[in-house]
Amino acid sequence: MFSRTSSAALRLGAQRVTSAVAAPAASAAPSSALLRLLLPHPSPHRRLLVTSSNGFATRSDSLTTSPAAAAAAKTTRAASTQSTAPMTTSAGHALGAVRHDWTREEVEALYDRPLLDLVFDAATIHRQFHDPRQVQQCTLLSIKTGGCPETCNYCSQSSSWKETTGLKSERLMQVEPVLEAARRAKEAGSTRFCMGTAWRGPSQVGKGQFERVLEMTGKVRDMGMEVCATLGMLNHEQAQKLREAGLTAYNHNLDTSPEYYPKVTSSRKYEDRLNTIAAVRDAGISVCCGGILGLGEEDRDRASLLRVLANLPEHPESVPINALVPVKGTPMENLTSPSGLEMVRAIAVARLVMPKTVVRLSAGRVNMSPADQAMCFLAGANSVFTGDKLLTTPNNEKTEDDTLMQELGLVGRPAFVPYLAGGASSDGSDFPDQAGQFVSASIKEGAERARSEAQAEHAASA
Repeated sequence: MFSRTSSAALRLGAQRVTSAVAAPAASAAPSSALLRLLLPHPSPHRRLLVTSSNGFATRSDSLTTSPAAAAAAKTTRAASTQSTAPMTTSAGHALGAVRHDWTREEVEALYDRPLLDLVFDAATIHRQFHDPRQVQQCTLLSIKTGGCPETCNYCSQSSSWKETTGLKSERLMQVEPVLEAARRAKEAGSTRFCMGTAWRGPSQVGKGQFERVLEMTGKVRDMGMEVCATLGMLNHEQAQKLREAGLTAYNHNLDTSPEYYPKVTSSRKYEDRLNTIAAVRDAGISVCCGGILGLGEEDRDRASLLRVLANLPEHPESVPINALVPVKGTPMENLTSPSGLEMVRAIAVARLVMPKTVVRLSAGRVNMSPADQAMCFLAGANSVFTGDKLLTTPNNEKTEDDTLMQELGLVGRPAFVPYLAGGASSDGSDFPDQAGQFVSASIKEGAERARSEAQAEHAASA
């Protein structure tokens, strides 16, 4: 799919184009086959291709052509427009519309589509809302490892499996080592720093530990990085304190569908996750919420998870799509990780049902080939996690990521670029004055533009 065309094939193609152009026309208008060859489907982001005197295609933004050629081009564009209907769902809704009323049948129909058709549509929508070359690099650090009272069957940090996983509980890290890790991450190109604790929630631990996390949050933010945290379940007061400390986003994954969730853990309910997400959203913090593929679920569970996310009152700022990395000693140690193409399919559907959301290609990337990852970026992923570990599981080497980014022509996403989805904490609308040295004025302009577009969409749909 991503192989390079040989020089001989390029020369042959050029010869065919030259011969076709040089051949006398049977009528005033070129054949439809020739027009399709010379004039690709028009796109607002694509320059026109013309053939120079030596037979090779050249690019031009402003073309001067003969009247006959101009008329032929106009005829072709009109025919192409008439034959290409807007992309719609099975229920007739236009793809790319921001909706919160997806039905189970609609999302399952998307999930069942032929993969290449699905990726094509997802890539098209992705380019409507995002810079397709921009991929944010994030770093995730476990600031409190092991000893978690939850019973997630995939997680090595649960105290329920400590005898079989051999993972020992550690104390919450001190502030300075965390800041040093954040500095290294920033130097390596990360613009978002995420901190994770093996807690049921801050209510489980002493007040001093939560206050230490609040201090970490503010100081990492002062370094000019976006800050994300995943600390377990929150109440409204705790969410508000994180907001005041400067937290950009809060990660709280739903993991899987509501139907399959009881097979993932027995220590909490799906509603508990949704309640935390509501508290985060009410505090003005952007929501980072996704799931894990490979927990033994079926495709309909994956579709159901994405439907739940898309039907939240606000689409999450970010949706991480994780692949299970089976850990020895956990109840799910013998499960098989999803294939790269399974990840591509989930990312493509996520992009279609949440067009403005950042889709993060997260855990399990270490098992994916460069071609699989390239397909994920094409389908709509625009973020990855870097660093040698994701909490307790292995991750890709930095040199591998650098090589892949360069090979694919990808660039990093700067910190604090306004997000099209999410809360005020990441859309740039309320950055404090003291952060001005890190945040350009364009961020607020971008946030205002995003809000204006959202208001216009709401007015049009009302």
